[in-house]
Formats: sequence, structure tokens, C-alpha cells
Amino acid sequence: MQVQDPAQLTQRLAELKVEHRDLDSAIEHLATSISRDELQLTRLKKRKLLLKDTIARIESSLIPDLDA
Repeated sequence: MQVQDPAQLTQRLAELKVEHRDLDSAIEHLATSISRDELQLTRLKKRKLLLKDTIARIESSLIPDLDA
């Protein structure tokens, strides 16, 4: 990942959190659906986990390094 402006990272973080929340809703809806597509459900869950990891990585990069 390239070093970016903290404002850009914060904006990207907000976008990813919205997408993560939307995926959560889609997964919940698909899981309770009568005509459940297990493959699609699995793909959405994997995408959600990838987003979670990306969010954690960006949040970590926004924390300033402290000299011990």
C-alpha cells in the first residue's frame, strides 16, 4: 500500500465501513431467504472478511507511531 494522505485514508475507511455494513445486511437477507444461494452467501462472507481486514489495516496505519 502506498503512503497516502491521512484525509484520503479516512475517506477510504468511511467508504469501506459503509460497504461492510451493506454486505452485513445483504448476508443477513440472503441467509434468511427461502431460496438461499449458498455459493453467493459464501462469496459475500469472504468479501466481508476481506473488507474487515482492510479496514483494520487502514485504521492501524492512521495510528501515529510512538517512540518508546
